[in-house]
Amino acid sequence: MESLNRMTLELVDEALDFADELAIEAFALDNEATVLDFGVEALGGIEAGLLLAEIQTAGLATIQTRMDEVAGAPMPHVELSTDHPAFALLCSQKAGWELTVDDFEGLGSGPARALVAEESEFDRVGYKDDFDFATLAVESESLPTEAVAEHVAELTDVSPNAVFLPAFSTASITGSVTIAARAAELAVFRLSELGYDPLSVLSVSASAPVAPVAGSEEAAIARTNDALAYGGRVHLVVEDEFDRFDEVVSTATDDFGTPFAEIFESVDWEFYDIPETLFAPAQVTIDVVGGPTHVFGDTHEDLLAESFEL
Repeated sequence: MESLNRMTLELVDEALDFADELAIEAFALDNEATVLDFGVEALGGIEAGLLLAEIQTAGLATIQTRMDEVAGAPMPHVELSTDHPAFALLCSQKAGWELTVDDFEGLGSGPARALVAEESEFDRVGYKDDFDFATLAVESESLPTEAVAEHVAELTDVSPNAVFLPAFSTASITGSVTIAARAAELAVFRLSELGYDPLSVLSVSASAPVAPVAGSEEAAIARTNDALAYGGRVHLVVEDEFDRFDEVVSTATDDFGTPFAEIFESVDWEFYDIPETLFAPAQVTIDVVGGPTHVFGDTHEDLLAESFEL
């Protein structure tokens, strides 16, 4: 696979060239790292969210919106498809980098993770990137600081002026859109965690509703996770049969039917205290090439209606 960070540069350039049209802002820090505000202080929007999701998947996924319904109400949904799920979703899109630098806290996703490649999925895929530029999407209430850029530069072994940090808050239009694009990643990650070879996942298509923008970051985190766990639908084409396909969906957990606001409150909003099994799509179809087609799970529109305050 070609460098994920190299492929992402073209998308970062597009964001810089069309910043005004996307309602985003870009600026250089004192160390010459570049921050792209997709939805922290900048407004952002649907198109910004779609481009950010492309950046997070290193340009290896097709991402678009469509209109559908949630509990009878017209709602936008994000659709994502990729023929490179192991690289686009596990090695790039997954929010696997916990950023804690001085007083700054955030979650990092995107191809810069592949330059560090210390998470277990990189061993499973057998991939580590090598490139002179690093792009890390940062989900946080605050814009990344110079210290954050220095931290990313050190771990990715690039110069600070070669670091690009697209940033967004969960409680933004951009946040709702880009998180809705994660249904496929949740399914592939669950399969990988269950012991399935991620390289045997050949193709993935998924959709999830775009959660209404909440009034606080905590409420937005709960809503966007509800959108995936109770509205996310995924179709996978895989190479081999597996006896644990039924565990990929959120209906397989004991907490299915519990709003994420209650789940987060039960652990005092400590994100990493929540079992990873809860982060799963609502419904999956798994098409085994030359074999059976399995269907598991179901959506929960009543819970979504409550979460979205419809």
